[in-house]
This record gives sequence, C-alpha cells and structure tokens, in this order.
Amino acid sequence: MSEGRVARVTEVIAGSPTGFDDAIKRAFDRATKTLRNITGMRVIELTVNCENDEIKEYRVRMEVIFILE
Repeated sequence: MSEGRVARVTEVIAGSPTGFDDAIKRAFDRATKTLRNITGMRVIELTVNCENDEIKEYRVRMEVIFILE
C-alpha cells in the first residue's frame, strides 16, 4: 500500500448450487456492485449444505479488501 492510503476489510458470504468457483465469482460480482477500489479477496471458509445425501449448496465466506477514498 502506498503512503497515505487506508484499506478496509469487509466480509461476504455467497452460495452456489454448482461449486466453490461459482460461489467465489458470485461473491466478487456482488461486492463490485457496492464497493469500489477492491484490491483483493481472501477465502476464509468453504462449507457445503447437504440434504438427502446430496450436496445442495457450496458456500464461501470471504474477506473483501478495498481502499477507502
């Protein structure tokens, strides 16, 4: 980070019925709708929801890092 810049971290959770990659993309797409200056994201946790012996949803919990204006 350059001198004089301040970053913030916020957490997002997203889900997808098809996989973790899709859940990560959904989290990023949603974050870019309300946050500007995103510099990175960090996956904190991967989980799945199961029902009737099948995976129903892949979930990711992520930190979104962005520079404050």
